[in-house]
Amino acid sequence: MFTGLVEEVGRVVGVGEGGMRSLCVAARKVLEGTREGDSIAVNGVCLTVEWRDGEVLAFNAMPETLRRTALGGLRPGSPVNLERAMPAGGRFGGHFVQGHVDGVGEVLDVRPEGGAEIWTFRAPESVLRYTVEKGSICVDGISLTVVSVKENSFTVSILPQTKESTNLEELEVGERVNLEADLIGKYVERLLPQAVKSSGGFERSVDRDAV
Repeated sequence: MFTGLVEEVGRVVGVGEGGMRSLCVAARKVLEGTREGDSIAVNGVCLTVEWRDGEVLAFNAMPETLRRTALGGLRPGSPVNLERAMPAGGRFGGHFVQGHVDGVGEVLDVRPEGGAEIWTFRAPESVLRYTVEKGSICVDGISLTVVSVKENSFTVSILPQTKESTNLEELEVGERVNLEADLIGKYVERLLPQAVKSSGGFERSVDRDAV
């Protein structure tokens, strides 16, 4: 489990070829306490550390991961948002993030607003169905608050500190991003039909002897 609070921006230093694609990332902060087998969110995708050599972490991305995420577009030099899995006693500051991408989006527009910026992302229906105004969404591993939702897109407001400490500093219009919808919405969608069915359409049975 992650929180969507990016710890640092790493740099891709190597990308393998083939069905199982290796990904080597140079990092610093997330190296602390990290061992082989640990989970790291790389641009919002939960990956397992295969090996570590000095300041480089190596991961393997399965074909399924490459199909469902934007990791396949990474090249040497690409900036990636990194976050270690949240420890049991850790401080929770963002929202529940699994590192399981629901869809790939695209940067459509960036415009200034006061001291912040409004970013617009195209998103698939698999993400927008759970996206609500003032709700949470994860963009490339960054926990953000939704400003507005349209038919095929949503907007968020980006503070200077958020932009400077994430890969947003180098993202451009047209680039693809990993999107993960709020976990709570998925559970509500799954459980609500069962609750309606078992309650007879939310009609409560009344114990007439207690009236």
